[in-house]
Amino acid sequence: MSEPVIPPPSPEGLSDALRRNIEALEKRRVVEEQVASARDRIARAITGFTGSIAFVCLHALIYGVWILLNIGVFSGLKPFDPSFVILASEASVEAIFLSTFVLISQNRMAAAADKRAALDLHMNLLTEHDLTKLAKLVSAMVDKLGVSPEAAPDIEQITRDVAPEEVLEELERARACDQ
Repeated sequence: MSEPVIPPPSPEGLSDALRRNIEALEKRRVVEEQVASARDRIARAITGFTGSIAFVCLHALIYGVWILLNIGVFSGLKPFDPSFVILASEASVEAIFLSTFVLISQNRMAAAADKRAALDLHMNLLTEHDLTKLAKLVSAMVDKLGVSPEAAPDIEQITRDVAPEEVLEELERARACDQ
């Protein structure tokens, strides 16, 4: 494996603002884990284990032994489920419970994703607003200094605030046209 052309920055190279943001997000994650309900913690533990290779190995062992016992590989032990009806029933019930725990976990992850999306949208709108202010300031400086910028046609557009409602309506119109 070859080394990257540009080595990643060392932690000392991170800006104070970036380091502060990383710490704030990590603190938030820890707090959310601490205040999670017992139900959520149990569901997280179950889905964590069932999504592991240990779970697969355990099931391979249990089902393997079950099958070997019931096809008569071990002489001296009487098969207790020769038609595998009990095994099929157990596997079905287990699948029902596991799928429920997976759905609980997905719901929790979707709620977290919704929070992150709302934060992203809020930050993007704030950034857009701040950039619009900066564009107006730069435009005023250009006018005052009498400089002729090459991007003059775009200046008017970037100095206008973006209305999120209009953007959402336009996205909905575009989506409706696609359907």
